Amino acid sequence: MYTLNQEVYLRRYLEDGHLSIDNNSAERALKNFAVGRRNWLFAKSVRGADASALVYSITETALLNHLKPYAYLTYILDELRKMGAFPKEEELKKLLPWSENLPEYCRTKLKK
Repeated sequence: MYTLNQEVYLRRYLEDGHLSIDNNSAERALKNFAVGRRNWLFAKSVRGADASALVYSITETALLNHLKPYAYLTYILDELRKMGAFPKEEELKKLLPWSENLPEYCRTKLKK
């Protein structure tokens, strides 16, 4: 027997047909986080954990903006080194993942 919530969802699924009947998309979204969780056990300090979280955040943002994470990270780290100690805000905005100034090798080819 189905519970009341399951019956309501099943009825909506049969009427609409666009609702997902499984949770594969949610599991795929959490996979990178779950894999990284084991690596975070080795952060020996709070600063190390902060650095790991920063790199994870940059990597995920790059993926969401259709960039190659490794190419993007190496590019921005190299550019930051060239900018010196106190870069201007305009220079930093050129390094954001949605900037149009990023080189083509950082971008992934989107399927049409």
